[in-house]
Amino acid sequence: MSPLATIIGGLLLLGIPGFPGSQGIPNDVYLKMFPQQVAPEDPCYTKAKEPRVCIPDFVNAAYDAPVVASSTCGASSAQRYCELQDRERDLACHTCDLSDPLRSFPARSLTDLNNSNNVTCWRSEPVVGSGDNVTLTLSLGKKFELTYVILQLCPHAPRPDSVVIYKSSNYGLSWQPFQFFSSQCRRLFGRPARQSTGRHNEHEARCSDVNTRPLASRIAFSTLEGRPSARDLDSSPVLQDWVTATDIRVVFHRLQRPDPQALLSLEAGAAADLAGGKYSVPLVNSPSGNNIEAEASAAGSGLHYAISDFSVGGRCKCNGHASKCSTDATGQLSCECSHNTAGRDCERCKPFHFDRPWARASAKETNECKVYHTSVDTYGGSKIRILDSGSK
Repeated sequence: MSPLATIIGGLLLLGIPGFPGSQGIPNDVYLKMFPQQVAPEDPCYTKAKEPRVCIPDFVNAAYDAPVVASSTCGASSAQRYCELQDRERDLACHTCDLSDPLRSFPARSLTDLNNSNNVTCWRSEPVVGSGDNVTLTLSLGKKFELTYVILQLCPHAPRPDSVVIYKSSNYGLSWQPFQFFSSQCRRLFGRPARQSTGRHNEHEARCSDVNTRPLASRIAFSTLEGRPSARDLDSSPVLQDWVTATDIRVVFHRLQRPDPQALLSLEAGAAADLAGGKYSVPLVNSPSGNNIEAEASAAGSGLHYAISDFSVGGRCKCNGHASKCSTDATGQLSCECSHNTAGRDCERCKPFHFDRPWARASAKETNECKVYHTSVDTYGGSKIRILDSGSK
C-alpha cells in the first residue's frame, strides 16, 4: 500500500464511531487537512463573470529562442580571438574552435540562462574591415509587444561602435529600423544623435550616441522611451504597431578602436602565430590613422564582437483578450483567447460573433465579441427569421 493510502486509511478509521481515538475529533479538522481545490480566478473576467481586459505575463521573449549568427568564431577551423585587458591598454588572446566544447562560443549562448557566475558567450570571427558587418537574427515565434532590447557584452569584449537594431512584424518577410547606435550618427546613418520626438514621428527609429567607454557592459534600447503616446498605449494604434515584433535583427557595423600601441603589438603577435602555422586565418593589415574607417579590424588582430546575453522584454501580443500564451496543436505559440475572440493574437472574432467589429480590449472598453441571436416573427402570415444581436 502506498504511504498516501496508508495515511488516508488511518484518518478514515479515526472517524469511525467506537474506534479508539475517534471521539472528540471535529469534522473541520479533516477539512483543514484536505482543503477543497478552488479553481483560480480567470484574469479575463471579474468574479461576476463580466469581461475585462487581460494581458499575458511580462517575459524575456528571447529566452531559449533560436538565433542565427552570420559569423561565429572557430566555425570552420581554430581561430585566434583577443580581449581588452588592463583598462584597454593591453590585449589577451585565446583560441576558439566550434568543434571543441571547451573552446566554442555558439549563438545558442545568447539566449540560454543568463548566470553571472557562469557567463556563456557568442563570439564572432575576427572582424576584417568596416564593411564586414556581422548579423544576429532572433526569431520570437509569434507577435510580441516589446518594452526593451538589451545586448550584454562579454567581459573584456571590445565594444561595438555602430549597431543597428531592426524588427520584423511579419516573420522576417520585411524589416524596419528599430534603433541606431553610433558615435557618428549623422555621418553613418544620416540621423542626428539627439532627435526630438513628437506625435508625428514617434514611430520612427532614432540614433543614440554609443557609450564611449570601451569596457561598458551593455547596449540597451527602450522601445517607448521619449515617445509622447507611451503613457496611453491603448489609445495609440501607431505605437501599438511600433512595439509589435516577431523577429529582431542586430547588425554590428564596426568596433571601437582600442589603444593604437596595443593594436600594433597585437598585430605583430598575430603575424608570428600565422608564420608558425598556429592558425589558419589569413592576416589582413589594419588601416592606420584616425579616419572613421580606421577601426581595429585586422583578422590577425583577433578583435571581434562578443555578446553574453541577448534579452528582449515584452508580452505575448493578445490585444487585451488573453492572459496566457501556449503551444497549440500545430506546435505554434498562440494566445489562449477569451471574450469570444480567435486567432494566434486574438485578432478577430469567433465565427457567428459579429455583433460589432473586432477591437482591441482596453481598461476603458473590453470590446468583447458578441454572438448574433435569431428570433422568428410573423408578418402577413409569413414567418421571417430576424437577426438580433441582443444589444441595446
